[in-house]
Amino acid sequence: MTFNGILQIAIFCIVIIALTRPFGLYMTRVFNGDRTFLSPVFRPVERLFYRLSGVDETVEQSWLTYGVAMLVFSLVSAILLYAIFRFQDVLPLNPQGLSALPPELALNTAISFVTNTNWQFYTGETTMSYFSQMAGLTFHNFVSAAMGVALAMAIIRGFARKSSKTIGNFWVDLVRYTLYVLIPISIVYALFLIWQGVPQTLSANIDATTLEGAKQTLAVGPVASQEAIKMLGTNGGGFFNANSAHPFENPTALTNLLQIVSIFAIGAGLTNVFGRMVGNQRQGWALFGVMGLLFLAGTFVVYPVEAGGNPAIAALGVDQSVGPLQPGGNMEGKEVRFGIANSSLFTVVTTDASCGAVNTMHDSLMPLAGLIPMINIQLGEIIFGGVGSGLYGMLLFAIVAVFIAGLMVGRTPEYIGKKLEAREVKMSILAILILPLSILGFSAIATVVPAGSATLTNSGPHGFSEILYAYTSATGNNGSAFAGLGANMYWQVTMAIAMFVGRFLFIVPMLAVAGSLAAKKSVPLSAGTFPTDNGLFVALLIGVILIVGGLTFFPALALGPVVEHLAMQAGTLF
Repeated sequence: MTFNGILQIAIFCIVIIALTRPFGLYMTRVFNGDRTFLSPVFRPVERLFYRLSGVDETVEQSWLTYGVAMLVFSLVSAILLYAIFRFQDVLPLNPQGLSALPPELALNTAISFVTNTNWQFYTGETTMSYFSQMAGLTFHNFVSAAMGVALAMAIIRGFARKSSKTIGNFWVDLVRYTLYVLIPISIVYALFLIWQGVPQTLSANIDATTLEGAKQTLAVGPVASQEAIKMLGTNGGGFFNANSAHPFENPTALTNLLQIVSIFAIGAGLTNVFGRMVGNQRQGWALFGVMGLLFLAGTFVVYPVEAGGNPAIAALGVDQSVGPLQPGGNMEGKEVRFGIANSSLFTVVTTDASCGAVNTMHDSLMPLAGLIPMINIQLGEIIFGGVGSGLYGMLLFAIVAVFIAGLMVGRTPEYIGKKLEAREVKMSILAILILPLSILGFSAIATVVPAGSATLTNSGPHGFSEILYAYTSATGNNGSAFAGLGANMYWQVTMAIAMFVGRFLFIVPMLAVAGSLAAKKSVPLSAGTFPTDNGLFVALLIGVILIVGGLTFFPALALGPVVEHLAMQAGTLF
C-alpha cells in the first residue's frame, strides 16, 4: 500500500460522511411531501402524473396493497421491456441495424433490469440499439432504483408510525423519488460526464484510422445519460461490455471518484432519513457506523492483498514492488489510469452496494481479494447497499440482533420503541434465509449438471468460484461477475430465476414486517430497554451479521477462494 492510495480512500470516506446529512434532510422532505427548492419545477409535473394515472396522493396503502402495486408494476415493466428487446430490429433509433434479441436473452435481460440486477449476458455496444438502451434500460434504471427506495421508506414508516394500518402510497413514493431526486441529479451528472469526455450522441459508430493505418470502429451513443443513472441508481449495467473500465464510460480519475461517491451517497443518506423519521438521528448514525466499519474492513483486505502482488509471480523472480516506473502489486485486469488503490476501492464499493459496475475485472483479483466481493453480496449488500435495499436489509438484521439481545437479558426485545414479537422475527429470518437458499442451491446444481459446468472457462476452485459468484451476484441483484461463464440457455434461465427470487421473495416478508410494525403502539423507554444508538449495539449488530454470514456461506467459500489461496501459497513453497 502507498500513502497516496490510503489518502484517496480517506478522501472518498470524507466526501460520503459530508453528504450524508444534506442528502438525508432533502430526501426526508421529499417523502414527507414538504416543499423543496425544486417544488416550483416538479410539483406541477407530479400532479400531472397523478391526474393521468388516477392516483390520489392523499390515500395511503396497507402493506399488502403496497406490495401488490409493486409486483404488478414490476410485472408490466418486465413484459414491456421484453417486447422492446424482441422487436428491437423494427423499432427506431437503431442506426447499426442490430437484430432482435433471442427469447432466452431477452427474458434474462428484462428480469435483470426490472430487479435492479443489471446482469449482462451480452455485449452492450453490439447488442442493444439506442432505443433499447434509452427507452428500455435507462428507464428501468430509474424506476427500479426508485422502487428500492420506496420499499425502504415503507419499512422506515413501519418503525416511525404508531397504530397505523398504512405504510404510504407506492405510486407517490415512486414518482416523488424519481422526479425530485434521480432526474435532477442525473441531468447535472450527465452534463459533468460529457464535459469529462463521455459521449452523448445518436450518431452511428465512428470509423477511425489508427497510427498504423488500420481501420478501427469506435462504438459511441447516448452514453453519458445512461452512465449517470447507472451509478446513481446503483444499477451497474454498462453501455459497453467493459463497463466502467471503458474510457468512454469512465475516462478520468475525477469521473472515477464521482462514480464511486454516487454509488454510496443515497444509501448513506437513507440512514439519516431513518434517524430523522423515527425521531432520533443517533439511530441512523448507528446504522451508518455498522455499514462504515464493514466497508473499511473489506477495503483494507482487498487493497493490501492486491498491492502485495501475486506470490506465484514473485517466485519467478519478478519484482512487484512499487517504484518510480511501476505501480507494483497485482495489475492484472486493472486500468493503469486508476491503479490498485482506486481499483480496490471500486471493487469493494460496487459489491457493498447492489451496483455491479466495475472498473477492474474481478476474475483477475487475488483469491482473498476476490473473497471480499462475494461476502459483501452474500451478506445481502447491507453495507450502504443498493438504493433502498441496503437499508431495509440492514434493518432486518437489526431486528434479529435486538431479538438475540432480548434473549440474553430475558426481556421482550424492543427496537425504536416497537416490541419485536414472533411475527416480525419470523418474517425477518425468512427474508434473510431466502438469499442463501437461492445462492447455495443454484450453485450446487450448476456444479453437477453438464449444462452448468460445460461452459466454464476455468476448472478447480476458481471455476467453482465463478459459479458461486454468478449466483451470488444474481440473487443479490448485484450484476458484477467473475466472468468465465458461457451464456447458454441453462445459465440465462436459472440466473433469471435467481434474480427474481433475490428481489421479490425477499421484499414480500420485509413488507409484512413493515405492516406489522406500523400497527404497533410505541413502547416508552425504560431502565431495561436495550440501547440501540451506541457502540455496544454497533458491535452486536456487526457480530450477528458476520456470524450469520459465516455460518451460512463459509463452507462454500472454503471450496472456492480459500482453497485457491492455499493452493497458490503451497505452489510457491514446493
